[in-house]
Amino acid sequence: MADEQLAAAAADDRAVAKSRSVDLVVSVLLLALAVLLGWDSWRTGAGWASDGPQAGYFPFYLSILMGAASVYGIITKALEPAEEPFVTRHQFVRVMKVFMPTLLYCLFIQYLGLYVASFILVAGFMWWVGRIAAWKSLVTAFVFTAVMFFTFEIAFNVIMPKGPLEAAFGF
Repeated sequence: MADEQLAAAAADDRAVAKSRSVDLVVSVLLLALAVLLGWDSWRTGAGWASDGPQAGYFPFYLSILMGAASVYGIITKALEPAEEPFVTRHQFVRVMKVFMPTLLYCLFIQYLGLYVASFILVAGFMWWVGRIAAWKSLVTAFVFTAVMFFTFEIAFNVIMPKGPLEAAFGF
């Protein structure tokens, strides 16, 4: 059944973004960053003082190089006729299956602590993305989190973000 789903997905696998469009957007953003960095370096001082280079001297010239490379990228991609896909719908869904839980993990660390958030992330990935049985996912996540806890908290006494569960146990 999985092969049939992959075949169906491949048949309707349209591009979400084209390579040329992504390259142009990134080049324009890098050019804007180069202009901003160049302006700030110039404001700070991009010349040569009596005691050597001013604070913005090297960053200014690096921003000029970055801007020139961005302009080159814009020109070459604007003249490029080929429109190959950068990412297809199927690929984008797979990337989002990793990105969204990882983003939630970063948020959960703030409220639940590192260990509980890690337990949820590992168990969730194994069960949802890896299609591993729920009990195996939970046991593996628990063992991983326990080893991580004992390594950081007990063995090395490293301060890690903690949540309400750790506080309930006195950590």
